[in-house]
Amino acid sequence: MRGACASGALVGALALMPAAAQAQSSDDSTETSAKTTVDTSAIMVTGRRVSEADEAIGTGKVTNTVAVTREALLSAPSGISGLKMLETLPGFNVQTDGALGLYEFGNSVQTRAFALDQIGFVVDGIPTGRSDAFGGSPVFRYVDNENLARVEASPGAGDVSMPSYSSLGPMVQYVSIEPQDDPGLFVSQSFGDFSMKRTFIRASTGKVGPFKAYVSRTKLDSDLWRGAGTVNREHWEGQLHADLGGGSWARFKFVSNKFHDYDSPTVSRATLNCSSGITDDDGNCGRYYGYTGTLYDYAETTSGVKYSNSEYTNYYGLAINHRNDKLYGGTLHGEIASNVWAEATGYYEDKAGYGVSPDSYDNSYSIYSAEAAAGLDVVAPKGVQYGLSGVSGDRYGITAKIHAELGAHTIEAGIWAEEDKYHRTQARYNTTDGSPASAADLSEVVYYRRNYHSKRETTQLFIKDRIALFDDKLDVDIGIKSLFLDYSQRGYRNYADYYRSVNGSYVAGWGPQFNSAHYKDAFLPSVGLLYHLDTRTQIFASYAENYALPKGMDDIYATAFTDTADTVPAPDPEKARNFELGIRSSQGQFFASLAGYYTMFDNRIQSITSILPGSSGATESFYTNVGSVEAYGAELSGSYKPAFLKGLAYFNLNVTYNNATFKDDLVTASTTYAIAGNNIPDNAKWLISGGMTVEPASWLVANISGKYTGKRYADYTNDYPVKAYTVFSGYVDIGDGWTMGPLKTIKLRANLDNIFDKQAIGYIYSAVSSDGYFRPLSPRTFQMTLSAEI
Repeated sequence: MRGACASGALVGALALMPAAAQAQSSDDSTETSAKTTVDTSAIMVTGRRVSEADEAIGTGKVTNTVAVTREALLSAPSGISGLKMLETLPGFNVQTDGALGLYEFGNSVQTRAFALDQIGFVVDGIPTGRSDAFGGSPVFRYVDNENLARVEASPGAGDVSMPSYSSLGPMVQYVSIEPQDDPGLFVSQSFGDFSMKRTFIRASTGKVGPFKAYVSRTKLDSDLWRGAGTVNREHWEGQLHADLGGGSWARFKFVSNKFHDYDSPTVSRATLNCSSGITDDDGNCGRYYGYTGTLYDYAETTSGVKYSNSEYTNYYGLAINHRNDKLYGGTLHGEIASNVWAEATGYYEDKAGYGVSPDSYDNSYSIYSAEAAAGLDVVAPKGVQYGLSGVSGDRYGITAKIHAELGAHTIEAGIWAEEDKYHRTQARYNTTDGSPASAADLSEVVYYRRNYHSKRETTQLFIKDRIALFDDKLDVDIGIKSLFLDYSQRGYRNYADYYRSVNGSYVAGWGPQFNSAHYKDAFLPSVGLLYHLDTRTQIFASYAENYALPKGMDDIYATAFTDTADTVPAPDPEKARNFELGIRSSQGQFFASLAGYYTMFDNRIQSITSILPGSSGATESFYTNVGSVEAYGAELSGSYKPAFLKGLAYFNLNVTYNNATFKDDLVTASTTYAIAGNNIPDNAKWLISGGMTVEPASWLVANISGKYTGKRYADYTNDYPVKAYTVFSGYVDIGDGWTMGPLKTIKLRANLDNIFDKQAIGYIYSAVSSDGYFRPLSPRTFQMTLSAEI
């Protein structure tokens, strides 16, 4: 295992290092939560790693709402991604590449009938838009776990006030800590396998008059766990909070995320199984199959062209991802009168970056020849191509709402408006001498593929009323949401806009084209009931309708036909209906929530993956409509701290049963695939996770946890199953406010992921009627973190 650290050297290095903090937790949220009559003073379930019951099981919510609380976030491996944080929640099947989940093209989230790009994400009231690695705003670019108070998720239907044009119901909120009242410096230093080094520093001003603020910086460097390449992340966050008096406040936040990493190849099942002697260029097979960092000398396949052999596409230097994103947000919360307040958040996001993938000489030469014959200004390939995809754009918007408590009614109404602009380019360039190890020559275009601008304009309105009835025994939520979406795309969509073949000759293509789509639904109702059986137990039920812009619109509209300049027709919008019924309770020795659900939605847009021509393991996706989908099942979540153990140990358990199936056959131009009744690919029926935490002394906390992921399918026809697997992880946290000179709250934490080094298939790129492509589960990975407050 490449880059594993030596434990003796690690401990020695840590002993010399100043460190810091799992931050002191300040007030978790500035949001006003729903009122509840639960008496928490008698609840015994406490501990340094026990989540607050109200947060963990969604007390006071009419939908099944669960949370990863600050206690759990500070126990996770340092640098864990915002998506991997969800894997311990019921209902969420999370598959990531690597122990931290930082590879942007290797993340999969399934919940009920929904995939990652059908889930809405919000950070401190700011919607993050779509989750596409190209052009989108994946939430893990904008959060660090040390700066989070909690991550709150509704796997079925989020509140109508949540801003999102992607969500078909599920919503996830990331809520940051407020700046603390006392000045201080927090530092944590982590080391781990694969030469991983991570430094987190947060400086807090403390309260200065009405102001308090912090700024933090994270620097992470690591080798890839599979193949050659590195991961480099520099992340800044800042927050300024102002107390304006009388319950009013203002907040400004800033996030900058620079991320640079290298790809690892997507692999077939035969490669994972080391079938027929399949190895990479360095001799690795199975889960360690990767790109090589050695420039081997391969025989020419085209005479006189040194780098014409397609094996050169296995060199890691042309498999790059680079992102540089910034997010600015400002929130003003004003108390208008007793029990009446208004709040507005404005935000601006700047997106920039690029991706590089290799293209073989033969593939490049065939397209170059066509474009040259059509009269384009292109240059013959010298060898392996530098395939550059450019990404840029900006996104800005505002959310505003007013809240009023009027007797038995709690009323909220608001608006969200956003404009999201995106520019995508795609072309192949020579390197200076055709070698994959040489610098790109961006003055020599070998062929063009895409160059378009797209724009999304969104307006969302909502109003809701919570009515308290029968002496606050029953709460009734009634809400309506209206969503208006406009999408447009202009430019060169694909090859046929640059060149076409007519009667055996190549001619100029259609040129830049324009396409647009308009979607609206002014009446998206939601109804919820919350019945208080007593001060500890609630029954909840809800029905909600949700409507989303079809996912993959950029790729769907970036289709250019060879026989006509016509644009593709607008796909139908996805629309879902979600039902829930459940019970939650906080008792003396346990708290738990159990929910049953039924979900159905129409016009599902499904992503299908194929290998990019001319590459070795690089993929691209296309999207197609697969009709209706339904899902039903149950989700159980709870924690148990038995009194007879006298606080020594406590336990948690999450169980999900989810039956998600297609309702219609898949009809294409050439054939009909009988998939009605089949399971959705990559969607496990059973997910079970649980763990035990022990506190044998005031200075020691230890945990072991496991997660079972049931059988999944890699294809629509369900002919290619992926076996179930169980993976275990653990941590030991040492320290209880220890001090040494100027250092306070010194702690040492060790995390071990995949304890038993389980080999399994993690991420699935699904196919229709053939086996899919995969990313393997990462091996056992160790990390140690020393932290302190100064």
